[in-house]
Amino acid sequence: MTRSAHVFYKWLGFVFAVLIAGAGTILGVVEEMPLQHVIFFTAATVVLVMWGWHHFSIRWVYGQDEIGLESARQPEAAAQQSDPQEEEEANEGGGFFRSLLYRIRAILIGVVLLIILFLILTATVDGFFTARNVFASIILVVLLALAVALNRYVTTNKSAYIGVTVLIGLFVVGSLVVDGFFSVINFKSMLVFAAFLGLACLGQTLVVLLGGLDLSIPFIIGSANIALAYLFGIEGLPNWLAVLIILGLGACIGAVTGFLSFRLQGQALIVSLGVGFAVAGGTQIVTSIGTRYAGNVHGAVPGWLTNIAAMNGETFGLKIPPVILIWIVVAVLLIIAMRNTVYGRNLYALGGSRTAAKRLSISERKYWVGVYTISGFIAAMTGSLLLGWSGSGFIGVGNPYLFTTLAAVVIGGTSLLGGWGGYGFTVIGVLVLQVLTSFLVGIGLNYEGQQFVFGLLIIPLVALYARSPHIRNQI
Repeated sequence: MTRSAHVFYKWLGFVFAVLIAGAGTILGVVEEMPLQHVIFFTAATVVLVMWGWHHFSIRWVYGQDEIGLESARQPEAAAQQSDPQEEEEANEGGGFFRSLLYRIRAILIGVVLLIILFLILTATVDGFFTARNVFASIILVVLLALAVALNRYVTTNKSAYIGVTVLIGLFVVGSLVVDGFFSVINFKSMLVFAAFLGLACLGQTLVVLLGGLDLSIPFIIGSANIALAYLFGIEGLPNWLAVLIILGLGACIGAVTGFLSFRLQGQALIVSLGVGFAVAGGTQIVTSIGTRYAGNVHGAVPGWLTNIAAMNGETFGLKIPPVILIWIVVAVLLIIAMRNTVYGRNLYALGGSRTAAKRLSISERKYWVGVYTISGFIAAMTGSLLLGWSGSGFIGVGNPYLFTTLAAVVIGGTSLLGGWGGYGFTVIGVLVLQVLTSFLVGIGLNYEGQQFVFGLLIIPLVALYARSPHIRNQI
């Protein structure tokens, strides 16, 4: 590394540390924390950020330069083989800064896009252009720029690194911009809605890992929602039996979808969509017999189901909705199972290379039908939980999940080609979407604007993930 480059990176780290510490100082003053605490945390933040910058940025740059010459383990030999003319050009300030601008072109493009987004929000949201929002936008730009700059040094779990960085940036900005964003009530609200979305994404993640897509999920959610409400209204039918019937029907529908899509591999996407339409239509026909309210079913929802899914639900006396704990337990068990069981390893093998998996005597049909069965079961469970949250059945309750389940999987970084990713990545994508949704609602952006912002988020993330070769091309 040249002297000018070394000085530049050192001062860049110092500026970044001052910005982060300054943001913390402002928050401490706003929250009326004791002055000694503010001073201590500010100093500690500067020291920690500077230490982290030196060990995880400047040292990496040194190593990258040595690797570019020949090898990080043979710096002297590499220096002897370097071109003197190139060294002379590199020592010139103009040459260094030109190469720097070329290396950070992705950051510059991202900054321009964020400025355009800020201008659009300023024009569409009343009162958005304030000093606090400008400061929060600067913090977001700094965090994303740092993430992109360090992205090339992350060799494993790159999608998780990007997702966590975006999540932290959104949370910091939301806390600065939206009043009440950093509160227990808002945390609980975000986690409840994230639990519904996370459960709906479980089956989609497994199907995507195998190389498919399940577009029947939102239709099964809506159908289970009104069908369960309909069964609750039948006299003499126990509530627990009604729930088991709905879950069993969801699994059966998923199995049918999996079998048909396996038989019609070239049309698997349309098959799942067709099954979804048929299920939603058939459910409405059955539940609307003798009533004028097609697509809506009104009736009494058991208190235990309401307690599981409602915002004010309790778990063993604690003010924590059980649906949040259900999602956490399911997520932990699935993540562990996918990495430590034969079923999980075989699923990754099939998604990575069907030919290789076939030679290992792994039944493609068995796993294909199996993941769709799980998807149908989980979708029916999500629809049942949403009934406890809303208190009445509605066929369109699953419509938002057609887009968001796919978006969460993509943002998390699970490959749509199969064989790479997992539910842990999807959890990150779910949290990013939920925090972003809460932030956009907090600033008063309408539904159409939210979809626009979601699209702007998905496109660059997919572009970053697409640069990595598929798992079957890395073997």
